[in-house]
Amino acid sequence: GLVAAAGNVQAAEPAWPTKPLRMLTAELGGGSDLSARLIATGLSGTIGQQVIVDNRVGGVIIADIAAKSAPDGYTLFTYSSTLWLIPFMRKEMPYDPVKDFAPVTLVGSSPMVLVTHPSVQANTMKELIALAKAKPGVINFASGPSGAIPHLAGELFKSMAGIDIVHIGYKGVGLAVTDVIGGRIQMMFPNASAALPQIKAGRLRGLAVSSAKPSALAPGLPTVAEAGLPGYECVAMYAVFVPAKTPPALVTRLNREIVKVLNTPEIREKFLAASTEIDATTPQGLADTMKSEMARMGKVIKAANIRAE
Repeated sequence: GLVAAAGNVQAAEPAWPTKPLRMLTAELGGGSDLSARLIATGLSGTIGQQVIVDNRVGGVIIADIAAKSAPDGYTLFTYSSTLWLIPFMRKEMPYDPVKDFAPVTLVGSSPMVLVTHPSVQANTMKELIALAKAKPGVINFASGPSGAIPHLAGELFKSMAGIDIVHIGYKGVGLAVTDVIGGRIQMMFPNASAALPQIKAGRLRGLAVSSAKPSALAPGLPTVAEAGLPGYECVAMYAVFVPAKTPPALVTRLNREIVKVLNTPEIREKFLAASTEIDATTPQGLADTMKSEMARMGKVIKAANIRAE
């Protein structure tokens, strides 16, 4: 009867999971690590197996390990958009971001905030652009490591505004923010959690947010697009992948379970507290986002000749 037929369908799918899952991600403390931890906690509760977060240093190394892992649904990999942008910045790559991974879901995105030192004679983004045009090569913009989103946000701004501002890279975003607060550097694009406390304290002036739509994470600030550069968008994105040949049925199941976790109110709140807005997608949705972002940001990276450290 019908019951037996339904039973057979289930029997055809291999039993999964029968052991703990491993979620590879970046070093402790960053957005990738946080995404991995929050998803792992939620997923452990819904699939009946523990999901163990495996932190490694160096995005290229982690991606390489993930690409070479067994495609059996037991290895997941959570990383930022650097995963698919870094190939534009390096000659030698051990992985191909499109061929070596199966997309599971986009997790969400973290907007950057355009800030200046309060002494800069510009109260709006348009005034800042006018000032940069009047004084070419005089305004410096800070960022953390070369090729990370705060750097790319500055380069996209520079190219779309048609201005000559000078990039000064730092080992970490914290050091960069400190030098803008100290007035040694005029401007930068830190993420919302680094920018907002300093804006509130009056140590930095916030001019715009880098997301396509106004963000609850940077209340009251216009988008860069609204403030005068239509079409501007540059945010850090986080996503979940599995090795390329993972069976589609497992990818679908993982997508369903992870999206369910991401859409729970308490998980959303925790992501918001860490400056990330949830945007869970289908696997195809993540594939499409990667494709369009690689086309758009690849141009910026090539034009500015950005090399990753």
